[in-house]
Amino acid sequence: MQNAIAIITARGGSKRIPKKNIKEFFGKPMLHYAINACQNAGIFSEIMVSTDSDEIAKVAEKGGAQVPFMRSEKTSDDFASTFDVLEEVIANYKSAGKEFDTVCCVYPCVPFLSGQTLQNAYSQLTASGNDALLPMCRFPVPIEWAMKIENGILVPNDRKALLIRSQDIVPKYFDAGMFYIIKTTAFLTEKTLVPAKTMAYIMHEREVQDIDTADDWKTAELKYKLLKGSENG
Repeated sequence: MQNAIAIITARGGSKRIPKKNIKEFFGKPMLHYAINACQNAGIFSEIMVSTDSDEIAKVAEKGGAQVPFMRSEKTSDDFASTFDVLEEVIANYKSAGKEFDTVCCVYPCVPFLSGQTLQNAYSQLTASGNDALLPMCRFPVPIEWAMKIENGILVPNDRKALLIRSQDIVPKYFDAGMFYIIKTTAFLTEKTLVPAKTMAYIMHEREVQDIDTADDWKTAELKYKLLKGSENG
């Protein structure tokens, strides 16, 4: 077991999908998928949920996570960032006499995240000597070919870029938005989730799904069925 903490950020009050973080997804609360992934990784000395909701706290504890304290009012509003939440958690643990070498922030709606992925990512970061790791997914098409609409007319974002062959374009990636692994010292010193020495952990798009709207939720259900079907096949 490493001296690492998993912090699952699960604020209450979701408006687009009511009670999203604890809504049932294929037989169990969505939050439990994040907790289970952290448990199965076998690398965390503490797995906690940062929340402002008593209901979420009860679900978290039932799933095997710790909720040693509730999130403050300051980090519970719509303007608080993930950095603010993690900084508060680290400070509260320090006040209680507990410090960790590594922080892993895991978002609550990640039904495709596995313990093996977290374990592999942690191992890659440790072996690299870098300060942080972010899961990244490759854009399916070259972003250089992006278009925009101006006054109802389709306009290339960059006309010259449209002439570039796809094989000549360097791949670009976007944040998968599932987890962040950061060395605590770098996090506190550089005051960011993405310190200067941040590496990428490449994920396949079938493992990545934002769940912010009702349509996103339905898409996640379809992907989950397909993924589990292929595993069982």
